[in-house]
Amino acid sequence: MMLPRQDLIAESARLRAYFETAGASPVESAILQPADALLDLYGEDIRARAYVTADPLRGELMLRPDFTVPVVLDHMAGGADPARYTYSGEVFRKQENDPDRPNEYFQVGFEIFDRETPEAADAEVFALIAGALDGLPLRPATGDVGILTAVIEGLGLSLDRQRALKRHLWRPRRFRALVERFAGRRPDPPQRQALLARVASGIDVLAGAGPAIGLRSPAEIQARVERLVADAQQPFLTAGEVDILDQVTGLKDTAPAALERLHDIAVDMPALSDAVARLSRRLDALSARGIPVDSLPFEASFGRTTLEYYDGFVFGFTAPGRPDLPPVATGGRYDALTRVLGKGRSIPAVGGMIRPEVVLQLRQGAGAWG
Repeated sequence: MMLPRQDLIAESARLRAYFETAGASPVESAILQPADALLDLYGEDIRARAYVTADPLRGELMLRPDFTVPVVLDHMAGGADPARYTYSGEVFRKQENDPDRPNEYFQVGFEIFDRETPEAADAEVFALIAGALDGLPLRPATGDVGILTAVIEGLGLSLDRQRALKRHLWRPRRFRALVERFAGRRPDPPQRQALLARVASGIDVLAGAGPAIGLRSPAEIQARVERLVADAQQPFLTAGEVDILDQVTGLKDTAPAALERLHDIAVDMPALSDAVARLSRRLDALSARGIPVDSLPFEASFGRTTLEYYDGFVFGFTAPGRPDLPPVATGGRYDALTRVLGKGRSIPAVGGMIRPEVVLQLRQGAGAWG
């Protein structure tokens, strides 16, 4: 449904004023962003949907697909800590699979940079966005990418295999295929098997290979072969480790019940303990802000198909019974992003955004979650 532009602008202004009242400083972000610096920071989905162009002087540019990365860039370039920001404006994404969804739409957001009390900041962002959406018939969802990465680090895997699982955490099917291979339930790809067989036979895989092509040097290729050989010698995941991984990634319950279950799992996998403690503190902080935690849904794998820069708390609000609508609001923690963009600086950060056009479409509904 096409909404009058003036209505979208007015709703965006209302939401932005709401966040300003909560202490956020308004910031602006250029519509054209440097593509070479930012594309790798977005997930596969956003990279595939970004509008990219070339400028003869400035190089590759893209229409901004979101606000968070530009806001982080600006803050890390000289913003004072702690800080709270709000923004509003249009973002641009291709909609290859759904021509009825707009490829140009508004976002209004709120971001916190605060190293002192990260769980309290998580709760502040969530509660403010919930307050901005008060009265709409929405269902919240919460998760925690930090719990997923903690369980990966608790497995008996080499650092290379841990990195592989973390890298594909956002691609559930590829992630599962790796787990099956690391557990010895799925064979190596045929090309890798052939390479390892040649190495095991004492054949120099580079001898007689012909002239080098591509960007990798012979030394880099040899190093890669050696890593593959070392990887093939790693022990398999045990059935118990796979079971714990499945329990965590499949966990879906109310937040208190999920916390209790994670406490039990952490007894067998102490590497989970710190992440579980952070979840506990976050629930206390949410409760202190009036969020009905006893009925708050928690799904450990929530957010695994969205932006890859989230690395902790993640959340969203959707309209039940309206699969035609995108999420009304989403957000999460992205501490690692500030390290990547900070050039030696880093600060814990969390934020979220609201889509005002979806708010307007739902405005005539009634009821709220709780």
